[in-house]
Amino acid sequence: MGFAVPTSGSWATPANQIEVANRAEELGYASLWTFQRLLFPVTPAESDAARWRPVYRSVHDPLMTLAFLAAHTSRIRLGTAVLNMPFTTPIALAKQTATLDVLSGGRLDVGLGLGWAREEYAATGAPYDRRGARAEEFLACLTALWTEEVVDFRGSFHTVTSAYVDPKPQQRPHPPLLLGGAAEPALRRAGRLADGWISASGQDLASMGGAINVVREGATGAGRDPAALRFVCRGVVRVRADARPTRRMLTGSIEQIREDLAGLAEQGVTEVFVDLNFDEEIGIPEADPAVSMARAHAVLEALAPG
Repeated sequence: MGFAVPTSGSWATPANQIEVANRAEELGYASLWTFQRLLFPVTPAESDAARWRPVYRSVHDPLMTLAFLAAHTSRIRLGTAVLNMPFTTPIALAKQTATLDVLSGGRLDVGLGLGWAREEYAATGAPYDRRGARAEEFLACLTALWTEEVVDFRGSFHTVTSAYVDPKPQQRPHPPLLLGGAAEPALRRAGRLADGWISASGQDLASMGGAINVVREGATGAGRDPAALRFVCRGVVRVRADARPTRRMLTGSIEQIREDLAGLAEQGVTEVFVDLNFDEEIGIPEADPAVSMARAHAVLEALAPG
């Protein structure tokens, strides 16, 4: 079990981030998580309008947040779910993540994805074509930067010519690499190339087992052991006393949510992190931060490991 720190909206203050991180560590949670959003369009593209939820209006940078919290915690792991590869470069991300891994004492989990927002692609100057091919080369270059003494990488999209890139991450051979994505090619890529898969906030949790099977097939086809993979679920928890019979998984009473967690384990999920940022009553600028924190503490206590 992990817990997402306050990342979006009114409750995402430095003091609240420290408070949630410290309490999660005290209660035995295994990990803390953040997510990335670069902007919030005033007039989103019609094709993506439904995906631009109020939670995205004000979002802190994920790596900066984790670096801040690394200094206020000692044991709990620190994860990104996810950073979008097209919006940066392998060399920049290698330097940032290696530094954070060293500063945190080897506690970083690196979750990466491709993103979906055309507006963010445009704002970062990232090309939208050949995203799969670009991602695969990005991962190969990133791994080289993390692990090779002298990096000499020459690809179609990225080049690093005979250079030392130090310091290396503290974790060997490198921090755990997890991939997001919901399309079949993305799921198979996670099985072929990564240490595991992270589900998105919009994932249908009732169908997690099917997605996990595709990831496992990708691993098997690449000659890798699917049993060694991690399957991390972003648990968008919404505690509601009046949840309807047709409720979404992880929406309802604490008792119902506990039952849902057991159901996710049965589907093959190995880790869940509770994310209250995506609760429309918590992770938005208009929410009362004091109320949000009170609810967060209640959930932290109720769903604590063990």
